[in-house]
Amino acid sequence: MKKQEKTNVMRVLDAKKAVYKSHCYLDTDAISGMEIAEALNQDPNRVFKTLVTQGVSKNYYVFLVPVCRELDLKKAAKAAGEKKIEMIPQKNLLPLTGYIHGGCSPIGMKKQFPTRIDSTAENFEEILFSGGKIGYQVEISLTELTKAIPFSLIDLVVE
Repeated sequence: MKKQEKTNVMRVLDAKKAVYKSHCYLDTDAISGMEIAEALNQDPNRVFKTLVTQGVSKNYYVFLVPVCRELDLKKAAKAAGEKKIEMIPQKNLLPLTGYIHGGCSPIGMKKQFPTRIDSTAENFEEILFSGGKIGYQVEISLTELTKAIPFSLIDLVVE
C-alpha cells in the first residue's frame, strides 16, 4: 500500500497542532457522502459534508451537515442573517474555494468563510469530513477543530 499523502487540510491541522486522524478510501469508488461513510464503516450521522452557499448579499457561507441529511436552506439563511441562501453552482466551487466537488473541506479554503456546523455534531466525540481531496477524510473533535477554523453550531437540517 502506498504511503498516505498529506493534504493541505492535514498540513493546516498539523500547523495548528490540532489532534486528528486521517482516513483514506482510495481503494473504493465511493463518491457520495453515504458511500464514503459506508466505505469507512462509519455512522453516516458522524460523517459531514461541506456545502458552500451564497446569500442575497452575495456573501458566501459554509455549512457542514451529516451526509445522511439535507441542509435546510431556510434555517441556513436565518443562521447567516440572510433573507435567502442558495447552493453555489458546482462550476464556481474550485475558483472560489480551491476545492473540487467531493473534496471540499471547511479547512484551507482560499478564503475563510463564516462556517456553521449542524448541532448534531455535538452528539459525537469526533466528526469526519473531507480531508480536502477525494479519497481522504479527517476525523476530529469539535474542540480540536476550533484550533483551525472559527465556527458555530446550529440546527441546520431538514426535519
